[in-house]
Order: sequence, then C-alpha cells, then structure tokens
Amino acid sequence: MSEKLPLSAAVICKNEEACIGACLASLESCAEIVVVDSGSTDATLAIVRDFSAKGFPIKLIERGWPGYARQKQFALEQATQDWVLSIDADEWLDPELRADLPRLLQAPANIAGWRLQRALTLFGRVAPAPKATRPERILRLARREKVRFDESVLVHEGLIADGEVLDANNGLLRHERALRLDAQIGKEIVYARLKAQQRIAAGKKPSLLKLVFNPPMYFFRVYFLRRMFLCGIPGFIHAWTGAIYSFLGEALHYQLWLEGGGDSGGKGRRD
Repeated sequence: MSEKLPLSAAVICKNEEACIGACLASLESCAEIVVVDSGSTDATLAIVRDFSAKGFPIKLIERGWPGYARQKQFALEQATQDWVLSIDADEWLDPELRADLPRLLQAPANIAGWRLQRALTLFGRVAPAPKATRPERILRLARREKVRFDESVLVHEGLIADGEVLDANNGLLRHERALRLDAQIGKEIVYARLKAQQRIAAGKKPSLLKLVFNPPMYFFRVYFLRRMFLCGIPGFIHAWTGAIYSFLGEALHYQLWLEGGGDSGGKGRRD
C-alpha cells in the first residue's frame, strides 16, 4: 500500500455491491476509510471486509438508517484525520483527481475545503459526460473541523463550510450509477417526496408558479446551460428526468399540503 495522506474518507451505504468496490479502490491513499452501513442484505459487507483484509484502513460501522444528512454527519464524526472526503458509494475518484490530492491537502489554513468536479455516467454510455458539459462542482473535500451537514435536511444534503471554499480543477469525482429510466424515476419519486416533506415541515406553501415554470427551467438549465445536449439522446433523457423530478417535488408539495388541511376549499393557493 502507498504512503497515506492525512485524509479520512466517509462513505454511507446500503446494498451497494455493484459499485462500492470501485469507490473503495479509489480511496487507497486515504489514511482512514469510514464506512457506515445501514443494513445491507447483498454482498456489500463482504466486499468491504475483503478490502479491509487486503490492508485498506477501513473502519466499518453498522447502524440503523436515520436519514441522509444524519447518517452522513455521523460518518463525518467518526473520522479522525485533518481532512475528510465525503463520498457516496456509487462515486469514485479518477486517477487525475487522486494524483492532485496531496496538493489540495496542502491548502493554506484559511481554506476550509474544495469543491470537486462531479461528472455523471449516463445510461448506455461507458465514459462520463465530457468536461465540456460543465460538471457540477460540489463541496466534498474539507478540513474535518470546518464542515458539517445540516441534519434538518431530508434530501440533497450538502456540506456546510466555516471558511473559504475553492474549486478543484484537476480530475473528476465520477458518479457511476447509470440507472435505466424506470429505476431512476423510482428514485426521483422518493427524493421528490422527501423534498416536499421538508418544505411542509418548514411551513412553506406550494406555489402554482413553481409548479408550472420550475420543471421547464430545470430542463433548460441542465440541457442547455450544463450542455448535456453534447451527450445526445442519453443527455436529453437525463435533462427530462430532472425536469420530472422538479415537477414531482412541486406537485407532491401541493398534495401533502392538501392532506394537511392547507386548502380546505380544494382550490389551491398561488403563494
């Protein structure tokens, strides 16, 4: 095993046998790999233990599911190194990003973290979407004591940094879960409901304007501004899948609001 970096990786998982091997293999240079599993029934745990037997510095914790943000915050709190990488089980670091890690970890003390370039692999394709599609930038690499997750967030949780965050321009954080559309829509429904529940919990009312305009705006942003049109039909499907998620989130927000007695007259509100 190569010399280790002062870096902890934090991974949460459940039934990730198809992808967690690639994730763990890309973390070889980390001094610590925290894996928090929430009840896998497939080969996930066997794969994790096999990597541990090979010498990977894995700390495996089995724990019930409290929600995305809370589970990720728990994993973060188990890390012991100066820097932490929050990475999903269906993601992995490409060679260029792995080679750049030593430089990123030598950032000045005022830098709290780095936004990594995250590229999707679309269904029916082997290579990730090209960089010309403008990969999203997401805070995943940070000083452990300078970041946290907002545990009140039910979905699309992200690290919150106390300090300056810079963009890392070398390499990619690869996202490899290229699901067939019927499977992906099932996930979008789950996420949309969580998003709607979060809004209801925050006392937010549904909006007719958002219901009408957010889905096409989502498509425009992904397909044109992020240039997913460069990916052909898979990029078109990906953009519309996002628009469907946006519509479901707004529609479920309205329906949950109705179920809670928000519109006793059944007419809906526009605010």
